[in-house]
Amino acid sequence: MVDTDFVLIVGELVVDYTLAQPGAPCKLRLGGVGHAARGLWAADLPYSVAAFCPEYLVGEATSYLAELGCKEFIWLGDVVGAPSVILISDVREVAHQGYEDLMRDTKVAKVRVPLPSLDAYEKIVVFPGKFNIGELASAFSKSARFSFDIAYDLDDLSSLKTFRGRVDAIIISTSSSLFTRLGKDNIDGLLDDDTMKTLAPDVFLLKENRGGSRLFDMRNGDIEEIPATLGGTVNSVGVGDVYSSVMASLSSHKSWVEAAWRGSQVASIYSQSTFPDDIKRDVKRGLRLSLEVLQELGGTVLPWHDRQSYSIYLAGPDFSYVEKQELDRAVDSFTYHNFRVRRPILESGELKRPASEFDLRRTYHLDRQLLKECDAVFAIPLDRDPGTLVEIGMAIELGKPVITYDPRAENENTMVVTGSSLYSSDIDVCLNGAFRIISELRADLQ
Repeated sequence: MVDTDFVLIVGELVVDYTLAQPGAPCKLRLGGVGHAARGLWAADLPYSVAAFCPEYLVGEATSYLAELGCKEFIWLGDVVGAPSVILISDVREVAHQGYEDLMRDTKVAKVRVPLPSLDAYEKIVVFPGKFNIGELASAFSKSARFSFDIAYDLDDLSSLKTFRGRVDAIIISTSSSLFTRLGKDNIDGLLDDDTMKTLAPDVFLLKENRGGSRLFDMRNGDIEEIPATLGGTVNSVGVGDVYSSVMASLSSHKSWVEAAWRGSQVASIYSQSTFPDDIKRDVKRGLRLSLEVLQELGGTVLPWHDRQSYSIYLAGPDFSYVEKQELDRAVDSFTYHNFRVRRPILESGELKRPASEFDLRRTYHLDRQLLKECDAVFAIPLDRDPGTLVEIGMAIELGKPVITYDPRAENENTMVVTGSSLYSSDIDVCLNGAFRIISELRADLQ
């Protein structure tokens, strides 16, 4: 008998090991589809799990998921050749998270024989991994509907053709290899992909990190922009999985638009803690809000493809002879998130030492003109760099928003702190500030 109430989560179970960082100890969690399970449990949504994992994890996973309300845990097959442990260096996703799937090149997922039956479920959410999803097709009910959240282990959609005509949603994020290949420069590359048309999903969801998400209704062409709620990120690992699973589960009895808003809401809360009980408490509080109130609260909307339309002036000692690892990290972060950063040192050239008066004047006027052309300023006044402080003052006088990232806490003075639109020694806070400010500029033009 097909169960129409319980959603079945299909994917891999792994061990997430977060490397210790200054001020934050290491963290060990059941990852992979374990994140989706925690999100569904927090939202009081009924679910089961069918997963590949090493045999050593089966007992632990079964008991742990039972504590989280999982109706049934189905072990789909063993994972051999690798321990299924993922090392994570940047849990806040300021830039690339540095995932290291240990021994991933020798990792093999082996389907159990006989294949466990999965035909008791009507709604399936699949997180593709090292396993061959086509091998599982015969195990599902012929009336089952599927949502696919595609992250790192699927470079094209062709392997999903077996499920054409049975797809509710295709979900990807801007960090996925599929997005990089087909949609990085133009979203039409994904929407118009031949396989996408063949699969004919009801909706396509693009998760755009701190810039929110866009829900494309493939049936009528409608687009819903769903804002991100930006706070201090504690751990972003698994947040997208929570979004997808909650959205897919709720779509059974709510519109896709409301389901997506609720998925985003639960995912935002999931990013604020790694303690399940705290997450559940806050999710229950949040879900008491009506959809109308939730939408009125708003948030940050900055689609990936709009970010290059706004330029950010990088003010800082961006010189070849300066120790500037914090500046380099900020540049990596902006590049990862597809912002257009204008670096005067690259565009105007680095002055020789000592510089002639002509070169000083020329560089001054070039940098000043570049500053005028930019929409916002991201300042990193390392070692109280006088040039950077002058640029901050010029930008404030020009009425441009200034985000000052002061990682060494060297510039806590009235003019810098008060004159900046945002001042912080935390790169995560400053990155959120950049998203908010550019989002507001975009909103003013609409």
